[in-house]
Amino acid sequence: LVLQLSLSTSLLSPPKTPFSLLLHLHLLLWFGFCRARFSFDPAEKMAAPKPEEISHPAMDQLQGLEYCIDSNPSWGESIALGFQHYILALGTAVMIPSFLVPLMGGDHGDKVRVVQTLLFVEGINTLIQTLFGTRLPTVIGGSYAFMVPIMSIIHDPALTRIEDDHLRFLSTMRAVQGALIVSSSIQIILGYSQLWAICSRFFSPLGMVPVISLVGFGLFDRGFPVVGRCVEIGVPMLILFVTFSQYLKNFHFRQLPVLERFALLISVTVIWAYAHLLTASGAYKHRPDLTQVNCRTDRAYLISAAPCFLLMCCRIKIPYPLQWGAPTFDAGHCFGMMAAVIVSLIESTGGYKAASRLASATPPPAHVLSRGIGWQGIGILLSGMFGTMSGCTVSAENVGLLGSTRVGSRRVIQIAAGFMIFFSILGKFGALFASIPFPIFAALYCVLFGLVASVGLSFLQFTNMNSMRNLFIVGVALFLGLSIPEYFREYTSKAFHGPSHTKAGWFNDFLNTIFFSSPTVALIVGVFLDNTLDYKDSARDRGMPWWAKFRSFQGDSRNEEFYTLPFNLNRFFPPS
Repeated sequence: LVLQLSLSTSLLSPPKTPFSLLLHLHLLLWFGFCRARFSFDPAEKMAAPKPEEISHPAMDQLQGLEYCIDSNPSWGESIALGFQHYILALGTAVMIPSFLVPLMGGDHGDKVRVVQTLLFVEGINTLIQTLFGTRLPTVIGGSYAFMVPIMSIIHDPALTRIEDDHLRFLSTMRAVQGALIVSSSIQIILGYSQLWAICSRFFSPLGMVPVISLVGFGLFDRGFPVVGRCVEIGVPMLILFVTFSQYLKNFHFRQLPVLERFALLISVTVIWAYAHLLTASGAYKHRPDLTQVNCRTDRAYLISAAPCFLLMCCRIKIPYPLQWGAPTFDAGHCFGMMAAVIVSLIESTGGYKAASRLASATPPPAHVLSRGIGWQGIGILLSGMFGTMSGCTVSAENVGLLGSTRVGSRRVIQIAAGFMIFFSILGKFGALFASIPFPIFAALYCVLFGLVASVGLSFLQFTNMNSMRNLFIVGVALFLGLSIPEYFREYTSKAFHGPSHTKAGWFNDFLNTIFFSSPTVALIVGVFLDNTLDYKDSARDRGMPWWAKFRSFQGDSRNEEFYTLPFNLNRFFPPS
């Protein structure tokens, strides 16, 4: 109204100068803009919204990816993306040995050898899984699920009585190897016998939502709590990674979205250099030891302990089976480790489902999923033979990176596996990258674990969330999946043992390991409720009509494109 009055007044007096003419034109333009911007048609306002304007159609494959599972970037881009996945995989590969090896009596040299061995076996397992397993673009890395039984072995009185630290380290390593070798038979049998495929027939989109979501949400203690140990490094890393990957993702260099595609490499390089500058300038010289361990770039002792000669030229040291000596076998240790293998199986099932979504593939059929679990059992067997101090599972952070880069190519992950093998046998170079402070990785986890969790929530689009039954199942499974493991963690931190504390150590390890895992608790609760609570009349609400066609290999024509074995091996192993 003010603009209209001003315009009417100005029109009564014709323009006499160029300035007044410009003022007339300016008022006319603003008047036209304001009418177009703020005027409305009453009939248009009262019109009912169309159905497509208030809902989105369910989609079998995630849209918006630049490269799906069987499409590949250029070789140069693929190598850079593969190196990015390798850098991300270093986090878990360094954290697990850094925590366990000192408790076993090992020194920095032992820690370096364990890290190199873990990376070497990770590379082999990743290649096997992408070639002959599920064929999904997943990194098969170390698993925190094995921490509880391994800690129980470390504190075994028969081992703690050994006075010589190095001998105690070797004895503990051999005991862990024996437990891993025996317990790997669980996944091998369930996978290759197709028993896990039969079990997966009880899964539905509704029941898998809490499992997949808690593969990400369940690792919340690896995120900001670790960032908070060195906020001057972790928080800038988190802000920089989000800025590059999301807010500046439209920046292109030679038609390539450089900042989105390589946000991890760029941000890690910048913050790592910043952390090294703080270390070299003496910023942490008089700080507490815990702060120095988490913030300094020279407190991992990996570079100094890695073998080398002539500057950075490294001595090749290839890990080999039974390098620590002959494994020892104890029934109690093996039973406790079997629980970790079951947890790894469940977490990997959720990881494979999430990876298929972020690779723009269809959900893996039951036969393919079981095949992948069988090969993962072989991977745990290799972990026991080589001595990695951990079993293996799908790396949730690398699954999240597929979504962050919008590249779900299988070739990229295979190149990452090549980097793992290459740098694991060249000690000094691998140790250089492994010296990145943990809060930098934790900042990445805050984003990538959250992305995996949101992929799990996306399966709700195939279910009826106006059903009170479905709301009850999802809510209870998610809440208990977070609450029960948190109770076990708090109890253990105060009492120095788990809630299950009987005279049977193997029984304690079994229960404590199962209920320390959020995805495992979610699967027990969610799948049980989904298959017992009004299940006969709720198939459509559970999403079963959509899910049914992906149960068998022949159920969908796209399965052959995504999951067929290479080298025409399907002639010898026909899919079911």
